[in-house]
Amino acid sequence: MGAMFRSEEMALCQLFIQPEAAYTSVSELGEAGSVQFRDLNPDVNAFQRKFVNEVRRCDEMERKLRYIEAEVHKDKVNVPAVKDMPRAPNPREIIDLEAHLEKTENEILELSHNAVNLKQNYLELTELKHVLEKTEAFFAAQEEIGMDSLNKSIISDEAGQQVATRGRLGFVAGVVQRERVPAFERMLWRISRGNVFLKRAELDKPLEDPNTGNEIYKTVFVAFFQGEQLKSRIKKVCTGFHASLYPCPPSNTERLDMVKGVRTRLEDLNMVLNQTQDHRQRVLVSVAKELGSWSIMVRKMKAIYHTLNLFNMDVTNKCLIGECWVPTADLPNVQKALVDGSNACGSSIPSFLNSIETDEVPPTFNRTNKFTRGFQTLIDAYGVASYRECNPALYTIITFPFLFAVMFGDFGHSLIMAVFGLWMVVKEASLAAKKSNNEIWNIFFAGRYIILLMGCFSMYTGLVYNDIFSKSMNIFGSAWFNPYDNETLERNEAFTLDPKASYTAENKIIFLNSYKMKLSIIFGVIHMMFGVCMSVVNYNFFKHRYSIFLEFLPQIIFLFLLFAYMVFMMFYKWVAYSTLATGLCAVSVDSVHQHDVVLEYGTRGRLQGVHVRGPGGRYKRAFVLVALCCIPVMLLGKPLYLLCAAKKKYDKPQSNGSVNQGIEMQEQTDIEQQPAPKPASGGHDHDDEPFSEIMIHQGIHTIEYVLSTISHTASYLRLWALSLAHAELSEVLWNMVFQLGLKDHNWVGGIKLYVAFMVWSLFTLVFLVMMEGLSAFLHTLRLHWVEFMSKFYAGLGYIFQPFCFKTILEQEDED
Repeated sequence: MGAMFRSEEMALCQLFIQPEAAYTSVSELGEAGSVQFRDLNPDVNAFQRKFVNEVRRCDEMERKLRYIEAEVHKDKVNVPAVKDMPRAPNPREIIDLEAHLEKTENEILELSHNAVNLKQNYLELTELKHVLEKTEAFFAAQEEIGMDSLNKSIISDEAGQQVATRGRLGFVAGVVQRERVPAFERMLWRISRGNVFLKRAELDKPLEDPNTGNEIYKTVFVAFFQGEQLKSRIKKVCTGFHASLYPCPPSNTERLDMVKGVRTRLEDLNMVLNQTQDHRQRVLVSVAKELGSWSIMVRKMKAIYHTLNLFNMDVTNKCLIGECWVPTADLPNVQKALVDGSNACGSSIPSFLNSIETDEVPPTFNRTNKFTRGFQTLIDAYGVASYRECNPALYTIITFPFLFAVMFGDFGHSLIMAVFGLWMVVKEASLAAKKSNNEIWNIFFAGRYIILLMGCFSMYTGLVYNDIFSKSMNIFGSAWFNPYDNETLERNEAFTLDPKASYTAENKIIFLNSYKMKLSIIFGVIHMMFGVCMSVVNYNFFKHRYSIFLEFLPQIIFLFLLFAYMVFMMFYKWVAYSTLATGLCAVSVDSVHQHDVVLEYGTRGRLQGVHVRGPGGRYKRAFVLVALCCIPVMLLGKPLYLLCAAKKKYDKPQSNGSVNQGIEMQEQTDIEQQPAPKPASGGHDHDDEPFSEIMIHQGIHTIEYVLSTISHTASYLRLWALSLAHAELSEVLWNMVFQLGLKDHNWVGGIKLYVAFMVWSLFTLVFLVMMEGLSAFLHTLRLHWVEFMSKFYAGLGYIFQPFCFKTILEQEDED
C-alpha cells in the first residue's frame, strides 16, 4: 500500500555495454520491463542510425509473416494461441529464422501460383464444356428448322444477292460475364449494323475466380456472321468485354468427341487440384503452429534494435552507452539483467550500471496490480501526478464507489451491477483471452473491479435508503418507539426512514428531499476538508513547511468555520429538536446559517416567529471574522515569506577573504557558488520565480479557493439531486408500468403481468442501471477531479513508459 501512496523514486542511470553483448542485454531488460530509455541521438535521422539495417531485416521478416498469416487465414486454418511466450532469438537463431521464413514464403508462393494455374485451366475447361453443351442445343434446334435458312442473307437488300453466293455462315462461341451481356449485345449490333445473329444461354451454377476465389456468373453465347472482316470485329469486341472464345467444331460428331475428352481432362485436373489443396493444407497447418511464436520473436527483435538505436557509441567505438530512468527498487533487477545478458553471449567484459545526478524531473511511476489499475487510470485521465506527489488513487478506491453509491442507492439495481462486475472478475482470465475489439466492452472490462465495488457500496446505501426496486422493505425490523397512533403518524410531517412510517407516508419525498440534501452537504464538506488536509503531506515531503502555516492553516480554518459549522448545525438540529420538545420548532439550517453570517441574532434569536436555540452570537461573529482574516493570510503570507527569504539569501556576506576582487576571481566565485541539484518539487515549487509572478499566482490561487469553497459545496448537492431523481424515476417506472399487470386477477392479468414485467425489466436495465449508472459515474468522477483533487493535486508529471516486451506486444495487438 505504501507504493501507491506516492510515485516510486526514480534514478537516472548510464549503461555501459559491450557491442557483442548489447543485443542480449537489451533483450533481458525488455523481459524485466523496468527501464525507460532516453534517446541520445535526437539529431540523427532514423535512416542514419547504427542498427538501421537490422531494423530493415526485421521489417522484411514482418512482411513475410503478414503474407503467411494472410494465406493461413485465407484457407481458414486455425492458429493456436501461444502458451509459453518465446524469448527474443539470439543472433544465430535470427539467421536460421530468416532462412526458414524465406523458405516457407517461397513454398507457399509456389503452391499458390500452381493452384492459380490449375484453377485457371480448370475454369477454361469448364467453360469449354459448357460452350460445347450449349452450342449442341443451338445447332440441334437449327437442324430441325432446316439449314437452308442459314444460307439466306441477313443483311440489307442492296447487297443481299452478292453475299448469298459466298456460302455458309461462320460463328464464334464463348462465355462472357452475365452483367456485361446487355452492353455486349448492343456493341455487336452497332458494329455489324444488325448483321450478327446472337444466341445465348445463362449458366445455372456460378464459377470460381482462380485469383480471388469469388463466385462469378457467366453466359454462353454463339454469334453467327458472314465475312472475315465481321469476324475480326467480333473478336475485338470480345476482347474488349473480356469474353473468352473457345473452338467449337461445326460437326456434331466432332463436338461429342470433344466433350468426352474435356470431361476426362476435367476429372484428371480435379484430382490434381485436390492433391494440391491437401498438400497446401498440410503445409499451412504446420506453419500455423509456429506462426504465433515467429511473430512474437520478430517483434521482440525489432523492438530491441529500435532501442539500440537510442544508444550512443563512445569515442573509441568499443562500447555502447545508454541512459535510462529506473525505479530505485528495481535497480538490483536491472543489474541482474545486465549480468545475464553478458553471460548469454559469453562476453568476458561485464556490463555495468552507473547512477548519475540530474536536474531533470523524473517520470511518474505508480506500481499497480489488476485491482488498483482501474482506479489509477481514472486519476491519470485527469493528469499524471507530478513526481513523488501524493497519489489520490489510494483514497479513490473507497471514496469513488461510496459517492457513487450515495447517488445510486437502490439495492435491486445495485445487485444487478454487482453481479455483472462479479461475473467479469470471476471470468476475467477467459474474457481477457478473447481479446475483443469492441471498445465499449473493453472499457467495462478494464473497470470490472470499479463496477463490482460500486455495486457493493450501492447495495449498502440501498439498505440505508430502504429502496429495493423503489419499494420499501421491513427487512431488519423497526427499533423506533412510536408514542402516537397510526392516524396521527400518517398525518404528521415529522417522520423518518423507519419502515413502519415509510409504508403509509404520503410525504415521503418531502422528508427524503431534506434528509439527502443534508447528507450531501455533510459528505461534501468532509471530502473537501480531507483534500485540503492531504496538501500537508505534499508540503512536508517537498520541504515547504512554511506553506503549512501560510496556506494550509488559513484554508482549513476558513473551510471549517464557515462550512463545517453548518454541518455542526445539522447535527445540532437533529439532536436538540424532537417531537417531545415543547416551545421549540426545528427550522431550516440554511436560514439559520445565513442569519449567522450576517450577524443578526444572538444566543436566543427569533427567526420568522420561531424560537431558535443554538450557539451564542459572540462565537458566530468570531467565526466569521476569523474566516475573513484568513483571506489576506492566504493572499500575502507565502509571497512575503519568499521575498524575505530571498533577501536574506542575497544579503549574506561573501566568504572570499580577498581584497582584490577582480574579474577572474569574481568568475571563479560564481562557479563555486552554483547551486547543487535540488529534488523535484512535484509542481508545488515557485521559489525561483520573480516576486510579481509569485504574487499573481498566489492571488489567483486565493481567489479560486475562496470562491470554490462555496461553489464546490454547492456542487456536492448533485449527490442529493441524482439520488432523488433515481429514486423517483424508479418509483414512476414501477407505478406506471409494472403495476399495470397487477390490476387484473384473471388469466388476462397473467398475460398483462408477463408483458409488463418484460417492459419493466428492459427499462430498468437500460435506463435505471445503465444510463443512470453512467450519469452517477460521471458526476462522481467530476467530484473527485474538481472538488477533491484540486485541493492538493498538481498533476503536472509525465508517465513512466518502460521498455517492456509485454506492453509492446499488447499495444501492437490492439492496433
